[in-house]
Amino acid sequence: MNPNTGWTLEPGAMTLADLRSVWASHTKLTLAAEAYPVIRASAAAVEKIVAKGDAAYGINTGFGLLAKTRIPDAKLGELQRNLILSHSVGTGDLLSDAVVRLIVLMKIGSLARGFSGVRPVIIDSLIAIYNAGITPAIPAKGSVGASGDLAPLAHMTLAIMGVGQVRVDGKLVDATDALKAAGIEPVVLAAKEGLALINGTQTSTALALHGLFMAERLLEAGVVTGALSLDAAKGSDSPFDARVHEVRGQPGQIATAAMYRELVSGSAIRASHLLGDERVQDPYSLRCQPQVMGAVMDIVKNAARTLLIEANAVTDNPLIFPETGEIISGGNFHAEPVAFAADTLALAIAEIGALSERRIALLIDATLSGLPPFLVRDPGVNSGFMIAHVTAAALASENKSLAHPASVDSLPTSANQEDHVSMATFAARRLDDMAQNTAVIVGIELLAAAQGVDFHRPLTSSAHLEQVHGQLRRKVPFFDTDRFFAPDIEAAKQMVIKGELSASCKELFASLYN
Repeated sequence: MNPNTGWTLEPGAMTLADLRSVWASHTKLTLAAEAYPVIRASAAAVEKIVAKGDAAYGINTGFGLLAKTRIPDAKLGELQRNLILSHSVGTGDLLSDAVVRLIVLMKIGSLARGFSGVRPVIIDSLIAIYNAGITPAIPAKGSVGASGDLAPLAHMTLAIMGVGQVRVDGKLVDATDALKAAGIEPVVLAAKEGLALINGTQTSTALALHGLFMAERLLEAGVVTGALSLDAAKGSDSPFDARVHEVRGQPGQIATAAMYRELVSGSAIRASHLLGDERVQDPYSLRCQPQVMGAVMDIVKNAARTLLIEANAVTDNPLIFPETGEIISGGNFHAEPVAFAADTLALAIAEIGALSERRIALLIDATLSGLPPFLVRDPGVNSGFMIAHVTAAALASENKSLAHPASVDSLPTSANQEDHVSMATFAARRLDDMAQNTAVIVGIELLAAAQGVDFHRPLTSSAHLEQVHGQLRRKVPFFDTDRFFAPDIEAAKQMVIKGELSASCKELFASLYN
């Protein structure tokens, strides 16, 4: 993908790199030319079904419990329009542009695989608003993650119909005006098209992908800050010996142990206490970092595999198989795989923060760290990092509650026709709150660990960690005496979220993306 020239979407072949790029910034796209014959064949199959006159769910019948209600041909367009209007019932804050870009992209890719029975104009209209930077205004709440993300995707569909509002350059405008300004004609839906647009798991998957990409950055930052804390606390690097991890065999553990070894390699702080250190073992938050962060890495990678499959999947209903003319009603809209992936990502994000909070507690405790109490000179007059740790503890505790699995809950909907749902959309949506919390915790640890390293001067840490320390110090000075602390924490948090801690040593984390 080239951000300057755009990229060509090949249905069913998107990569995680493609998805990360779309999440990070807006890049124009075109659809591979070979997709159009398949799309036209699928639409033609729907036209034949309508012409034949047999009842077919979603084409000439009602929906859900109303599936037995036959709709006259003259009202099929009205049926689809009414479906979108009646299902646009979302509430809450609007989803971010980054998440909506993923939703629209994945809906284009799914419809373009040719099993959904929509005309090319529907897909071309989605591509047109995407390329024009017209972002559908999609409320975050209102989906249970089965029968598709109905409400969010209905709000997405309103945009190409010219109904409601959209965002352009961050501002809410009427969809009709936005389409007119971009030279895009509003679509008039035909048989099956409204249902194809709103059935699907694209909203929950986009939210889960957002959580995945945040988790990747948090994992990288958590490993870097953990290594810096190891030096600040004069911890031992012996527990990271490759032999220890090879005999267990867990791949994430082996990979992260190698990261820690490289990050602390060449530290003069470490060399200063190789002899004469009376401590036999470090606390678990230092010593067991590969075991914890390695397990985190494994479940992040497992979630990535599931979500990549789902991003390329056809998840609407019913499905059209043009080669036989069959229409088959199934349940691909049930987002259980996404819910499970999101729930495991919640565990990963919570544990990154939980381990980081324990290291903050260690660093401010003079009896454990050997550093000045609360990491400040003249403690008593100065409180130092005392209450910054309280903030970290509060957020770690909040994440424990948010990490409760959403997928174990279900409420029947549609008069018990849809009697088991995944709750995937909430499972994925809460990941952003958790990631923001963990970014603050890791940011506070970064500040604390850098403060600890400063107390060891003139000794230096490793080349990698000194670079990270220098990046921070260009934004946040040494905490000499008490000052307004919140801006420091926000600056460190932003370094975590933006991936700045691993920017100079990205190659160390290559195994996370393999």
